[in-house]
Amino acid sequence: MHVETLGSGPRLVLVHGSGGNAGWPSQQELADRYTLVMPTRSGYPPNPPQEDIDFDVQAGELLEILEPGDHLVGHSYGGVVALVSAPHAELGSLVVLEPPAFRVARDHPVVERLVAKLKPLWPTDLPPEDFLRRFVETVGAVYNAPSPLPPGMEASVRAMMVERAPWEAVIELDGLASAPFPKLVVSGGHSEAFDAICDALEEGLCAERRVVGGAGHSIPRAPGLNEVLSDFVDRATR
Repeated sequence: MHVETLGSGPRLVLVHGSGGNAGWPSQQELADRYTLVMPTRSGYPPNPPQEDIDFDVQAGELLEILEPGDHLVGHSYGGVVALVSAPHAELGSLVVLEPPAFRVARDHPVVERLVAKLKPLWPTDLPPEDFLRRFVETVGAVYNAPSPLPPGMEASVRAMMVERAPWEAVIELDGLASAPFPKLVVSGGHSEAFDAICDALEEGLCAERRVVGGAGHSIPRAPGLNEVLSDFVDRATR
């Protein structure tokens, strides 16, 4: 697993979502106050490609780089990886940004409808560009990818296309709720389904809950997210 580190101070471990966002460009300014630890999940470039990607396997890989007291932040699929790994880590705090942890809210009709829309994408024989457009529009993000996709972006989409479906993830809610570190769940205020998932996680994890809008599902790009993260992490370290 490729890992980039930037800055100094308390460690923020930032786990990217499907299709990319490795490097967390909108969070670079936080390197003035924190050490940003930014793993690129296995299967995504510059790591070698893989035939399949599994959140359980990646959770194990994440545990290998986590250190006691780390503040773990996971977006989308990376949020699922973070939730799976967190019960087994000595964290300073945990933040998840709209993780597709569908299983925690499968009794909610809007969540079931979103899963039904996403299921035809795994597996699929769609070309990467068509796959990306359909996925992005389904989850409520804004599609602005160039056409044709640049080689690095296409490699990331191909990795996304072989990921294990996130609705299969089992989240240890009881273990996380009783863990001593604080938790924060953030949604983008754009999707009933993700709101339902985040509400269920808020209750199940005994977590704080925030809505940071302006970027749809692409919450790392949302205005104000860095202030939310800084406030939460600073309070967690007191």
